[in-house]
Amino acid sequence: MVDSVEIKRVGIKNLLSIDVEVWMNHPDDMDFKPRTSITGSKFTILSASTGKDLASIELDAEQLETAERDRQVELKIKFGVHGMHGKLNNIHPIIADGKAKKLANANWKTVQPIQFN
Repeated sequence: MVDSVEIKRVGIKNLLSIDVEVWMNHPDDMDFKPRTSITGSKFTILSASTGKDLASIELDAEQLETAERDRQVELKIKFGVHGMHGKLNNIHPIIADGKAKKLANANWKTVQPIQFN
């Protein structure tokens, strides 16, 4: 199950591009089905499973115009799992190059249609 969703950055490339950080409760959780909508100038990410609002942000005029023109958004999603990702308390260096090991993060990129209300 999704614990929290946070919109980190909103930009414009070819489409409206939004960076999202999603925290899951358990590594086997697969229940993240995002749907997007815009009401006025408020962009919202909803759960397709529950219909619950997960995150929202106000768009400026240029971002809103791009969204209305293309009617789709590119979501770049970074997943984290509580208990597996976050800050490492004990750093174990790799002796060969002296760098600390990092836990793997799953990243996902998708283009979603936007529903206008």
